[in-house]
Amino acid sequence: MASRSELEAIAHDHDYLGASHERNARRTLWVVALTATMMVGEIVAGYVTGSMALLADGFHMATHAGALAVAALAYAFARRNVDNPRFTFGTGKVGDLAGFASALVLGLIALGIAVESAARLAGPIRVDFRDATVVAVLGLLVNVASALLLAGGGHGHHHHAHHGAGDHHRHDRPHHHHPHHGDNNMRAAYAHVLADALTSMLAILALLAGQYLGWVWLDPVTGIVGALVIGRWSLVLVKETAAVLLDVADPRLLAEVREAVEGGGGARVADLHVWRVGPTGHAGVVTVVTALGTDEVRARLRPVQALRHLTVEVVDAPV
Repeated sequence: MASRSELEAIAHDHDYLGASHERNARRTLWVVALTATMMVGEIVAGYVTGSMALLADGFHMATHAGALAVAALAYAFARRNVDNPRFTFGTGKVGDLAGFASALVLGLIALGIAVESAARLAGPIRVDFRDATVVAVLGLLVNVASALLLAGGGHGHHHHAHHGAGDHHRHDRPHHHHPHHGDNNMRAAYAHVLADALTSMLAILALLAGQYLGWVWLDPVTGIVGALVIGRWSLVLVKETAAVLLDVADPRLLAEVREAVEGGGGARVADLHVWRVGPTGHAGVVTVVTALGTDEVRARLRPVQALRHLTVEVVDAPV
């Protein structure tokens, strides 16, 4: 029977939240505060000035403030429950769940903007272009500030520590960046801010054209164009976050694991499951037909940096 010290050596934590988790949470809260403040001004100004582009941008920001608040709550929940044994693989997917919800909200926003813009295109109303432009410029400045806050922690630009299989306790490994890793919660928040910035810029252009060129029709057309772009981003986010929630395997990582096990000869992968458990890593279950021992198989898999939680089954048989 294994001693207590041996059991402690085998056991490991399930913290897959990422090195940037706390910083991301703070950034998100700041963006929520900025966005919530600006959205009130844009919605009020949209009603007063009669600008569809400004009104749509205001409601757009309002829904985003809510979605970003969900992202902030997801960070808090994930951190608070990181050691909760009920979450058998940790809380790393909470951010992906929030990101998925945000993506659905983006899609609904896009649909709403398109419908209202089409109605305004059919029945134009008088617009106070000058005042609306001033508010739209302020909205753009808030979006730029928000994007700068999130850029350091989201959209896949930050690095996380990835630990090799069978090496779960060491936290002094160098950081490695993998294109298939990232914080989908931050990516969703970042996409919201970019979508806001885009609609703000389109609103400014439409309002200027309406004021100086008399192109009143461009205000609702801008809403339709913005809706199409936002809708596309929504689909991309839904696809990426759903893949994590449904444990879709990364083909490149599967190939990397197979090569690591079988490349040295004398071993064959009979069954393999790899899925993401959070921004910083994957879990893996591998059944290997080999005359080698379990420790040797684990040693072969140690260079696979993405694997944070590994279970190895060895079927003792010649290959």
